Amino acid sequence: MKKRQVVMKKDCTGGKNSTTSSSMVRTVRYVECQKNHAANIGSYAVDGCREFMASGDEGTNGALLCAACGCHRNFHRREVETEVVCEYSPPTFND
Repeated sequence: MKKRQVVMKKDCTGGKNSTTSSSMVRTVRYVECQKNHAANIGSYAVDGCREFMASGDEGTNGALLCAACGCHRNFHRREVETEVVCEYSPPTFND
């Protein structure tokens, strides 16, 4: 199965006298579990867990274990969404 990364970008180009600032917002989600539970018998079977749910608070060991299937977070497919937010100030014209 291929890994997929979702990237959304906006063009932040401006004129000579314009002011443009941008910031990047990155959101990471862990979705379906891909752990092969039948690897020891030479087959392939997944448990059907559809989304990672941390079993503990952030900063604890439980934050890395899924409450639904008990697997480590690394077994879940990672989706990264990146968004570039641009702020544009139009140029001022002084006559």
